[in-house]
Amino acid sequence: MSRVNRRTLILNSVSAVITSTAVGTAIAREPQRRNQVPSRELRALIEAHRATYAAFGSAVHERGSSGRDCAKASRAEEKALVAVCSYPAVSEADRRAKAKYLLDVEARGELDLKEHMQAVLRSTMWSA
Repeated sequence: MSRVNRRTLILNSVSAVITSTAVGTAIAREPQRRNQVPSRELRALIEAHRATYAAFGSAVHERGSSGRDCAKASRAEEKALVAVCSYPAVSEADRRAKAKYLLDVEARGELDLKEHMQAVLRSTMWSA
């Protein structure tokens, strides 16, 4: 036989309130997250890096391309990636987009220079 006492009733009530509050908060925040779009500047930096990364890949795999062509494409790609790393993402949408993009880049093993980490860390500092 189950015995309902005051302590059980209070604990169940508190648990129900916490659960409904957490679910309500998550539901209330979800539309905001969907509507948040990264800034135009960050989107442009990411697209520039994607383009230079593709150009670098083409230079590496293209027949007849010289070492100089590959080096030039590599420098352009590196500069574009450092620009993404350096971007001071202030809004939540920018922070999410930047982190997601850099995690994808890192998963390919390409976020490997000390300049990348320095740029990311510097981008998080606030100027006074």
